[in-house]
Amino acid sequence: MNRDDDSPRMAATACRQQAKAAPADRLPIETLDIADIPGGGQLHLLRCGKEFSIQFGNDELMGSQDHISEMALATLTSERLSHNNGHVLVGGLGMGFTLDAVLSAWSAEALVTVAELVPQIIAWAEGPLAHLFKDNLSDPRVSLRLSDVFDVIAERPDHFDAILLDVDNGPDGFITPANDRLYSHAGLAAAYAALRPGGLLSVWSSYADDEFAGRLEESGFYVDEIILPAYIGSGDRWHNIWFAAKPAESLRLTTMQ
Repeated sequence: MNRDDDSPRMAATACRQQAKAAPADRLPIETLDIADIPGGGQLHLLRCGKEFSIQFGNDELMGSQDHISEMALATLTSERLSHNNGHVLVGGLGMGFTLDAVLSAWSAEALVTVAELVPQIIAWAEGPLAHLFKDNLSDPRVSLRLSDVFDVIAERPDHFDAILLDVDNGPDGFITPANDRLYSHAGLAAAYAALRPGGLLSVWSSYADDEFAGRLEESGFYVDEIILPAYIGSGDRWHNIWFAAKPAESLRLTTMQ
C-alpha cells in the first residue's frame, strides 16, 4: 500500500475538503491497488479515510462521495420507459452506484446484464469496495460479463430495453481508444439495432458535447439531454446525460407513410 500525500491525485473528490484542513489534520491518500486496462493504461484505486476514488492518470473517473448523476443515469432512464420489467445492459461496473439504482428502479422480473472490461474492477467490487456493492452482484436478476460492452451490444440485435453507458469520462475514447467506436456512427447504429422498439440508450458524461448529440439524432434517435450537478452543492461542475430513444414501431410506421 502506497501513500500519495503529495500526489496530484489530491484533487480526488474523496478528499475534496483536504484543502480546507490544516496540514496536521489532513488524511493520507492511499493507493490500494493498480489495475491494467486491456489495450494499455492503468487505473488506480485510492482511499482517503472512508472514501474511495478510481483514477486514470490525474483524472478521477468516479468517487464514492459523489454519485448522484451516476444513479440518475438509471432512475431517469426507468422513468422514461413504458415498463420496468425488461432487459437492461449496463456498460461499466464502476463503484456499483448505477447498478444499485437499476435494481431499485426495475422490477423483480427484469434482467440486468453488466459488461465490465477490466478484471480488477470486478475484484475490487468483491474486495475493498464490497460495502458499496452490498449484495447487488448476487441479485438473481444480475448477469456479470467480463467483456467489452461494444461486443455485447453488437451480438444481440433487438434484445435490450435499455442500454446505460458509463464506461468513460464522456463520449470519446479517453480511457481506451477502443471506446471511440461506441460513440461513432457505427457504434450508435449497433446500439440502435440492439434496442427493442421504444428502447432507450442513455449515456453519462462529465462534459457537454453537441457533436455527439448530433450523431445520436443522425442515427435515428429522439434525443433528450439533461445537466446535473457533479456533486451535491456544486455550482461550477456539471455532468451531462443523453437519453436517446429508439422510436416505437408505431411511430416508425407513421413516419414512413
